[in-house]
Amino acid sequence: MAEIVNLNRARKARDRETAKADAAANRVTHGLSRAQREAARAERQRLERLLDQSRRED
Repeated sequence: MAEIVNLNRARKARDRETAKADAAANRVTHGLSRAQREAARAERQRLERLLDQSRRED
């Protein structure tokens, strides 16, 4: 026999897990020093330029 599931509890549990993941991402982003944020931004820009240079033209 199937287990009975309270949909309200399942929805709230899913929302809590999503909120925890968002909070963890925010802790990583906002927990960095200014120098670390700028270094990460510079690295992202470098990777974007590298990707753009690697594209094949049609």
